[in-house]
Amino acid sequence: MGYPGDVLSTRAVIKHGDYAIIPPTGLVNNVVPGLENCRVSIVASPRLGASFVEYIVEAQPCVGHTSSPFAAEEGVESFLYCISGSGEVVVDGQKELLSEGVYAYAPAGIGISFSNPSDAPLRLVLYKQRYLPLKGHTARVVFGNASKMEYRIYDDMENVLIKDLLPADLGFDMNFHILSFIPGGSHPFIETHVQEHGAYVLSGEGAYYLGGEWCMIKKSDFVWFGPFTTQGAYGVGREPFTYVYSKDCNRDVQI
Repeated sequence: MGYPGDVLSTRAVIKHGDYAIIPPTGLVNNVVPGLENCRVSIVASPRLGASFVEYIVEAQPCVGHTSSPFAAEEGVESFLYCISGSGEVVVDGQKELLSEGVYAYAPAGIGISFSNPSDAPLRLVLYKQRYLPLKGHTARVVFGNASKMEYRIYDDMENVLIKDLLPADLGFDMNFHILSFIPGGSHPFIETHVQEHGAYVLSGEGAYYLGGEWCMIKKSDFVWFGPFTTQGAYGVGREPFTYVYSKDCNRDVQI
């Protein structure tokens, strides 16, 4: 990597238990057993205050792969989203080709495998969390391609659009969405809620209100929003401000 080109500085903001903004320039590589020939950055974990773990992964050309399924532990569910590149993903024996926007969900205890046989890097979001069972309901394997899905209007605002990536039924205790703000679009109000989010910015720039401060974030940033963190965004710049994010749902609060 070599010597820095200037005085050390960062756009990263870490507020443990509240929120975090992690730009790509600050990511470091982690050795994670089972993820072979991959650059792995852990961007959210319980050590930050999150109830889940999220990773930004770059599987190296021709050699990047899982030597054992990711997140196959008992009681752990997982999700994969392809940021860019091409490859293969396997869940419970079902195989799909990876390209930008392709995603996969694995119910608890199954795990996700992937490989990159191509001659270009394969960039992924990986996610895992503890599954909260609900009597009479079960989750199932899901594959999809967000690039082929239509947006719907978000909260009656034609300049804010959303895609729902997972089924809404009670077998699922979380969902992933893609939210996109046309420049000038915003949330309808500053939100305050029990749900937490992990968001990876796919395109554009945004001004985000987080925990009482306005923060600028942009493409390739990761943002974590803790429970009850005040939050809301404006899309700014010249292209849609778009991110893929997790959301816990369909369960009562445990005490």
